[in-house]
Amino acid sequence: MFDKQFLGSISVALTLLGYAPYFRSILKRKTKPHMFSWIVWGIVNAIACAGQFSRGAGAGSWVAGLTAFLCILIAGLSTTYGEKNITKSDWVAFIVALTAIPLWRFTNDPLGAVILATLIDVVGCYPTIRKSYTKPHEENAFIWSIAALRSFISFFAIEHYSLVTTFFPITMIFTNGGLAALVLWRRQVIKKGSN
Repeated sequence: MFDKQFLGSISVALTLLGYAPYFRSILKRKTKPHMFSWIVWGIVNAIACAGQFSRGAGAGSWVAGLTAFLCILIAGLSTTYGEKNITKSDWVAFIVALTAIPLWRFTNDPLGAVILATLIDVVGCYPTIRKSYTKPHEENAFIWSIAALRSFISFFAIEHYSLVTTFFPITMIFTNGGLAALVLWRRQVIKKGSN
């Protein structure tokens, strides 16, 4: 069996591995991140990290903390390099997500906080999912594949398993894996349609 801190370190390394090409792709203007999603993800990962850490997740919470920092950096880059087509439905998802965030403060319950943060994260995915569906070549499937893998590994780095410490990483495995699959699938559909 692997040491929990070793697994946490592997998850952090995978996070950096996934984000490095994403940052490069943004700066080359190949990837156009949707600012709304990245703002929400930055806040939510910070909340999830705090909730996990408070319940003894240990090394299993490292990824959420690093991801929060990187998401805020990407949100900042998106103001210049990101998606410019902001729809009404993007605004609705963004406002719903942001409005729900203060509810976390009043939960006074780590499980409620983590579940709420996870649901907010999923709502925050909407602008990126919508953009990725219509413009799959402006999104980077690699980062989402690595994000699913690192969430999977970070799950095994958790030192004390409970619903509080596992709910967020399990959801992230499926959310990130689904986004990677969506991008790759839509690229194939568009490619076949142009033949």
